Amino acid sequence: QAQFVESGGGFVQVGGSLRLSCAASRIFFSAYTWGWFRQAPAQQREFVASISPNNLTVYTDSAKGRFTVSRDNARNMVYLQMNNLKPGDSAVYYCNVLPRPLSWGQGTLVTVSS
Repeated sequence: QAQFVESGGGFVQVGGSLRLSCAASRIFFSAYTWGWFRQAPAQQREFVASISPNNLTVYTDSAKGRFTVSRDNARNMVYLQMNNLKPGDSAVYYCNVLPRPLSWGQGTLVTVSS
């Protein structure tokens, strides 16, 4: 069964930056489109950004211009560089494959304080 381990979250002030990482195992990593998702308290999980096998990227309007998704097929890693963070970015962040996500990892918590 595929496993995803997210890391890199933390507490940051408004305008700060964080780089999230996702380590994937037991999966044919390079063949998939990878996505980042987030879930704030009492809200549904939502899509943030994705990167295809040929490095085409997609972002929500909220993430565009502030977040950058990247991948390293040799290391089975996906990254999300987040800049100019806002309180609305506070959430647990997850990685998974698209278009049909598999079992979810534990996520990594991002807290943006004003």
